[in-house]
Amino acid sequence: MYLHPLTAGLPAAEREALARQSQLRYFKRNQTVLRIDEPTDSIYCVASGLLRVAAPGRDPDAEFTSEFIRRDDFFFDLSIREDRYTSSQALVAALPSSVYLVPIRAMRELCVRHPAVAMALLGLAMKRMSMLRGQMRRVTTLPSEDLVRRVLYQLTELAPAPAGGYDKRISQSLIASYSGLSREVVNKTMRDMESRGLLRRDGEAVHVSPEFAATDFGTLPEDSAGDAEAMLGRAAENPGRPQHC
Repeated sequence: MYLHPLTAGLPAAEREALARQSQLRYFKRNQTVLRIDEPTDSIYCVASGLLRVAAPGRDPDAEFTSEFIRRDDFFFDLSIREDRYTSSQALVAALPSSVYLVPIRAMRELCVRHPAVAMALLGLAMKRMSMLRGQMRRVTTLPSEDLVRRVLYQLTELAPAPAGGYDKRISQSLIASYSGLSREVVNKTMRDMESRGLLRRDGEAVHVSPEFAATDFGTLPEDSAGDAEAMLGRAAENPGRPQHC
């Protein structure tokens, strides 16, 4: 059973053992994978589809989407030193998805035996933090149209359609939840883009202008890069003691 590229270099017996301990589950669009305050003993690895991470909003009945977990990405608590934790966020299938539930205990044992796996997992955690910081900066600084442009471009990478663009099943409500804008603002902005020829829809996808890619900030601030280098340095000095495993 295929799990993830970071296991590709493991001995066959260990890959097979990890596969036997893991569970492959299938989720329909908008089905909850993990609830807020739900205990879990698993790391969630997306084999296909797209998951979204939902956090509580100011309104008790509302939530916002903080990030997406796409194919070959993991969702897990940033510290997996314990075999079980209670999730402070929800995990929901943004598209029909297949997900491996990998026991935390099994993954931590792999990290101890194979420092390269620990480093790869650390790299994924750092990538996730970088993406979260970048999205927070966009939400707080970009004008609404530029923010919508950036989100639409991201979706072409996160939920690509076969003929280009992004999967039309991604709703405007989800775009609003991720961008921090109201659905009305997203709807108005997208209709305006369509009237200007910057966006078009067909039976499978929403296609956007390539120029939307220019709405990113590029690299992270120096302090974030310094934090990442420090984390890698500590991991390299202590290969038997992975920082996040």
